[in-house]
Amino acid sequence: MRIINGDSLEVLKTLPDESVDCAITSPPYWALRDYGCDGQLGLEPTFQEYVNKLCNIFDEVKRVLKKEGTCWVNLGDTYGGSGKGSGGNSEKQMTNKGKSKESWTFEKAPESVGDVQKCLCQIPSRFAIEMTNRGWILRNEIIWHKPNCMPSSVEDRFTVDFEKVFFFVKSKKYYFEQILEPYESEPTDADRKRNKSSEKYEGTGLYSEGERDYYSKGGRNKRTVWSITTKGFSESHFATYPEALVEPMIKSGCPMGGIVLDPFSGSGTTGRVAIDNGRDYIGIELNPEYIKIQERRLMQTSVWEQI
Repeated sequence: MRIINGDSLEVLKTLPDESVDCAITSPPYWALRDYGCDGQLGLEPTFQEYVNKLCNIFDEVKRVLKKEGTCWVNLGDTYGGSGKGSGGNSEKQMTNKGKSKESWTFEKAPESVGDVQKCLCQIPSRFAIEMTNRGWILRNEIIWHKPNCMPSSVEDRFTVDFEKVFFFVKSKKYYFEQILEPYESEPTDADRKRNKSSEKYEGTGLYSEGERDYYSKGGRNKRTVWSITTKGFSESHFATYPEALVEPMIKSGCPMGGIVLDPFSGSGTTGRVAIDNGRDYIGIELNPEYIKIQERRLMQTSVWEQI
């Protein structure tokens, strides 16, 4: 296990080609939070510059990822001129000034997006499109539904209670361990008979994709809406995603004993889940204070090596 202090792009350039099995990360969102480090991602004057810089980093991730590797990216959106994410006042945009919770402030986004204030910037979609333009294969767009999302004071739109997770691969053949979830009701005899048959969908000539035998497997293929509550974190880092969100990515996208990379490792959630599930870990983090947080968390799971 390694935790490397430095700029993600520059550190990635030092890693060997095709040396990691899986990349899982949540980059800093655009125009939402100042992490207190020179050269940090997310404070670019335009979202176009942000998306370009982010995808340059993932060009290097693609190089160090094995041919059969997988890449998972959690990314939130921003409203033009608001300084707020698509979900309102979320943990991701809070700036810790060393004061009480009531004293936290929010960074201000640029005044407009294409001269349209209050417009949702569509940064996750722009990012995903640019990634595919650069050769990534997008396999899934996963919705992280937050049942306990933070309340929003907005009254002229609906409260957003989700973020997106993109599942990318670099090759058509890649490692993937299927995850099954319970079917919603006990199958009837007719369901079982129909499931075992070779009948095609009426009028289409197509079979259902990979699910004709899910009753016999004991569950159905995991869906792409994941309802997972956010979790508090006691340390001075508020841009954390829950361990329950990371776990299915690691279990399905990285073989046992494989290496998981997080180029924006933050508080070390990816590393914690990787080690707990029998995988190795490489984390890259610009802020040395966050390295200390990771150090404390990961020492509870395994011996670690800091470079």
